[in-house]
Amino acid sequence: MTDPKPSSAGSPGEEPAAPPHGAGPLPGRDALQFPTRKARRNAEATGGVHGVAPEESEPRQSVPEKHQPSGAGPSGGAALKPGAVAGPPAVPVPPGPIAPVPAAVASPKLPRTPKAGRDLPAAIGVGIALFVVVLGSLLFYPLAFVVVATAFAAVGVWEVTRAIGTKGINVPQVPVAIGTLAMPASAYFAGSEGLLFALAASAGATLLWRSLDPAPGAVRSILAGIFTLMWIPFLLSFVFLMMQGVRPPTTGFTLDFADVNPGMIEVVIMLLLVIANDTFGYLVGVLFGKHPMAPKISPKKSWEGFAGSMGGAMLVAIPATVFFLEVHWWVGFVLAVGMVLAGTGGDFAESMVKRELGVKDMSNLLPGHGGVMDRLDSILFAAPIAYATFSILGRL
Repeated sequence: MTDPKPSSAGSPGEEPAAPPHGAGPLPGRDALQFPTRKARRNAEATGGVHGVAPEESEPRQSVPEKHQPSGAGPSGGAALKPGAVAGPPAVPVPPGPIAPVPAAVASPKLPRTPKAGRDLPAAIGVGIALFVVVLGSLLFYPLAFVVVATAFAAVGVWEVTRAIGTKGINVPQVPVAIGTLAMPASAYFAGSEGLLFALAASAGATLLWRSLDPAPGAVRSILAGIFTLMWIPFLLSFVFLMMQGVRPPTTGFTLDFADVNPGMIEVVIMLLLVIANDTFGYLVGVLFGKHPMAPKISPKKSWEGFAGSMGGAMLVAIPATVFFLEVHWWVGFVLAVGMVLAGTGGDFAESMVKRELGVKDMSNLLPGHGGVMDRLDSILFAAPIAYATFSILGRL
């Protein structure tokens, strides 16, 4: 049994007053549904109905008409009509307009990204530290330099094999690791013949090791292992061939700078040219670079940066070869051109490999540089060019 629903309050034919902006018409007392009549009477006595919250500037209370003054409501306004329901007290609003939230607070500032995508202070600090370690060991204790360079080669091999593994290709770790350690030592102590023997032995061991593994994908695994051996430890071993020169390998300290092995000077000049190539190319490319060389491979390499690399390398190569090696100036010119071409080719080669594997950096071991391979890429291609240039033109 339901309660009768009387007509809404107001004179016949009179339209109800428009509700406040943004709010619908207030439901009458009889328009609301209650589970029992007792619940309706409690609601009428207390003036509160669950679920109804009309927008009011002041709280209103439903009071029987006999307790209200004639023509006035509880707050001195118009009297409540029968059936009107009051809502909860409204939240007081402070007078005056509300100031907008500042843009700096509403939109937090994102960390600034360098134009060339590199943390320059970290890159400079790490670069200087590496150069001091490499140059100090090379000039004072060549055997320590061999150990340091071999360790860098081993880390580079680890980075590359790990990146290749993301494509489901498992490189034979044991023979590749042994070959990475054997080739630099063979080049330094046994020369070019020892290097070629170590390369052939490492490639054969990789082939045999993977052939005994019944897991699928043997061909891709073998090719990836041999590619890694030839790309990193084999190319880097040309540095140790330069160090050997015409003298027997040095195993002790070299403190007599009046009789420095020319091979050590050649390695130092090569490293300086690699640094000049990267530094001048970076600075000129950031300031003036507008025409990318190979957008699909390395979008940040520009022709303006390449010209800066060439000019900076010549500024270093010509004086260094003339004063330290006592050769013709054009030897330094040829060396500078070869170093820039080799360094740029090394950067493109690594960028192409990373793009093919879908990685941004080989690792993040060196802050501001990425991985070890991001520093070795130029040296790997520059070492054979420098070795050939010094071997052929340095004797003229």
